[in-house]
Amino acid sequence: MILFMHDVFSFSWQLFLQSAPFFVFGLLLAGVLKVFLSPQYIARHLGKRGISSVLKAALAGIPLPLCSCSVLPVAASLKKQGADRGSVTSFLISTPESGVDSILISWALLDPVMTVARPLAAFITAVAAGVFQNIFSKDDPTEPSTFIAARMSSDCTSCACKIGGCSEPEDAKPEWRGFVSIVQSVFSYAFFDLWEDLAGWFFVGLLVAGIISALLPQDFFSQYLGGGLRSMLLMLVVGIPLYICATASTPIAAALILKGMSPGTALVFLLVGPATNVTSLSVLLSILGRSGTVIYLATIAVFSVCFGLLLDKFYFISSIVPSAVIGKAAEIVPDGLMTFSALLLVVMFLGATFKSRSRV
Repeated sequence: MILFMHDVFSFSWQLFLQSAPFFVFGLLLAGVLKVFLSPQYIARHLGKRGISSVLKAALAGIPLPLCSCSVLPVAASLKKQGADRGSVTSFLISTPESGVDSILISWALLDPVMTVARPLAAFITAVAAGVFQNIFSKDDPTEPSTFIAARMSSDCTSCACKIGGCSEPEDAKPEWRGFVSIVQSVFSYAFFDLWEDLAGWFFVGLLVAGIISALLPQDFFSQYLGGGLRSMLLMLVVGIPLYICATASTPIAAALILKGMSPGTALVFLLVGPATNVTSLSVLLSILGRSGTVIYLATIAVFSVCFGLLLDKFYFISSIVPSAVIGKAAEIVPDGLMTFSALLLVVMFLGATFKSRSRV
């Protein structure tokens, strides 16, 4: 048992070290985005109808660090501003499936191919879903404002809603202040608000990855999840009802690939897990309607499987051995920088936790 726990924490700590410098940089970029590009600002500028808004909504969603529950208030704001369901759907898909932090973590823990494939698949899926929504969705969503507001409030207490800006007024604009004030806002948001919200999920993801590494044999997943349509469909069954954020899913995907899962199957997990979960289904029904929700889920399922199959084909044609390239990007980072970044994140998380508890 002691040896098992040692293996779990050893692998988890190694993943944490490898990802820490990239995570710090991603948090800082997210802080810059938060200061200069608030979700309410995006909602106001994307609150228009048409294919161009679908494209803009997908593009705007890619870098934003919003999970599948904190994106809901922003999507509701988009709809309130007059956006059609295509734009709302596009934003709802591209945002939780990607993010500047998860892209950098993908580079650190996965490989360059997965790092590019992940946001690219999220963007194309989001645009396709938005177009399908505008063409095929028929019923108008029932929109009991009290119900939606209650669910938004509930989500704000249980998820990374400081990321989504639940407490900001709808007419909030980027606040141009002095340089020192801007830097303070960036660091405060990055290392207190955002990191505090993401850290719990990320540490859980690291721990799960460590357990997978220590408990399962090297080729455990190759038999059932080694690639092909059956593997993708099985991952859909697991991933659609599951809630996991894009950042936390990355170390788990890395561990699964090292244990024999195909990169394509892992991509299905990375796309489906963050974008769908049972708890947000009722809010999706209220925002998109019944047919709109079906289109939302069906597009994610079909396109994630297609991209998974294409990704496996690319690795095969390119003669790339996934287990040989996973996590190699982090090797270029000096050990001292990795250790410093990891300790910084731990200290900031403890500080943010102490600060939040002192308010209670």
